[in-house]
Amino acid sequence: MDSTQQAAPLMVFLVEDSAAVRARLAATIRAISGAELVGEAGTVGAAIDGIRSTRPSAVILDLQLEDGSGLDVLKAVHPFSPALHVAVLTNYATDQHRRACMDAGAEYFLDKSSDFPRIREIVRGWTQRPGGAALGQ
Repeated sequence: MDSTQQAAPLMVFLVEDSAAVRARLAATIRAISGAELVGEAGTVGAAIDGIRSTRPSAVILDLQLEDGSGLDVLKAVHPFSPALHVAVLTNYATDQHRRACMDAGAEYFLDKSSDFPRIREIVRGWTQRPGGAALGQ
């Protein structure tokens, strides 16, 4: 790569139904060099539509949304982009939920009460190895 060119940023879509948590996550993502927040949603439908339209390389996904499950979002978008980076962040960190999310394509399954700070390191890592593919690629 020519030194005058910069690598394309890691495009991140954020799905969280709590406005306060979403704002905190958005600020975290915006502060990471090489990452660009391309969209946010708080419902299943808005998340699916937003991810399909923005074609991100990565998704931070709340498991429990006001109108359904983040697992429904993951199942709807991951088949079209199997290399999509996905980190699920939840207050429902049971083994059953973990297995379901990992089986559906999540790369990380994090407990909000203890793993929240890991989002920064995970997104930074993704910027270093942007193996995620945008939808349809």
